[in-house]
Amino acid sequence: MADSRVDKLAQVLVEYSLAVGPGDRVLIGGETGGEPLLKAVYARVLQAGGHPLMQVSLPGTDELLFRYASDEQLRHIPEPVKLAMETYDARVTVLGESNTRALSNVDPARMVLFRQARRGLTDTFMRRSATGELRWVVAPFPTNAYAQDAEMGLAEYEDFVYGACLPDIDDPVGYWRRFSAWQQKVVDWLEGKDRVRILGPDTDLRLSVAGRRFENCDGRRNMPDGEVYTGPVEDSVEGQVYFSYPAIYSGREVDGVRLWFEQGRVVKAAAEKNEDFLLQTLDTDEGSRGVGEFAIGTNEGINRFTREILFDEKINGSFHMALGAGYPETGSRNQSAIHWDMVCDLRRGGEIWVDDVLLYRDGRFVVDF
Repeated sequence: MADSRVDKLAQVLVEYSLAVGPGDRVLIGGETGGEPLLKAVYARVLQAGGHPLMQVSLPGTDELLFRYASDEQLRHIPEPVKLAMETYDARVTVLGESNTRALSNVDPARMVLFRQARRGLTDTFMRRSATGELRWVVAPFPTNAYAQDAEMGLAEYEDFVYGACLPDIDDPVGYWRRFSAWQQKVVDWLEGKDRVRILGPDTDLRLSVAGRRFENCDGRRNMPDGEVYTGPVEDSVEGQVYFSYPAIYSGREVDGVRLWFEQGRVVKAAAEKNEDFLLQTLDTDEGSRGVGEFAIGTNEGINRFTREILFDEKINGSFHMALGAGYPETGSRNQSAIHWDMVCDLRRGGEIWVDDVLLYRDGRFVVDF
């Protein structure tokens, strides 16, 4: 029996997140594991008058690329990919992997080479997103692979996914509009502030957000959503941070990450697992040791770690930061081929201070919004 929640999610993505209208060119991408949602989105785009282009990959093709491709082939970017990034009006990416660990044994140097070659695509994406030329959203489809990573059965994981994306199943679009209005109050409070300090276990991090803009993440780019974020002043990050959750990137799980910052850059890094991968990724390019994002998670429907960053960065009671590329709309000028989100739980003794005012304690706002 078809799950009616799939069509509800497609409705939210097309009508609310992307606001697809007649004539919009919409790129729909993902793996075949997300087929039900891919088809539902395709249908909804057609019904909205858009022009969908399906770009679906087969499981295992990335493994074949890294196994057989020469360095020249890893650097190659097909012209249609460039054209779509430069000209399409909207893009939806459906996460539907059948094996989230497929690239675990790939040489990190080859991954670095692959990402370096796509730096131009990343820059184009960031620029067009910041100007509003490109509307985009990333959304999940529950597969066994994701359920296993989250240590849940598939039915339980499906309930978790749709519960986070569709808290009001009868009026999902209305829910996200109401959530947006509430979260805007947090953004408004942060406007014009300068100094931020994050305290927690083995964490004392200081940064400046002077002149930077906080964004209200309300389901228009990620689904589920629930965070406020900005790009810190590039040379302002100082101190140390311990990420309580594993940091996952390109299928690699790096546990126990500790970073030390001076003048905005990582000067020392350590990890309890996969430290070599961490260090090589940090040396991807000039911007990969800088911070492109600082954010606070606010989704009350996400309260556990799942090993999928689309959910984990929104854990209510957490903060996260991203090494590498920042979003230009925040004022960030950090550019890189990577954007690696790392999440820290603040629900047990964590605090966030802003201009010497306590904003957040033990995973909760203490300011009344």
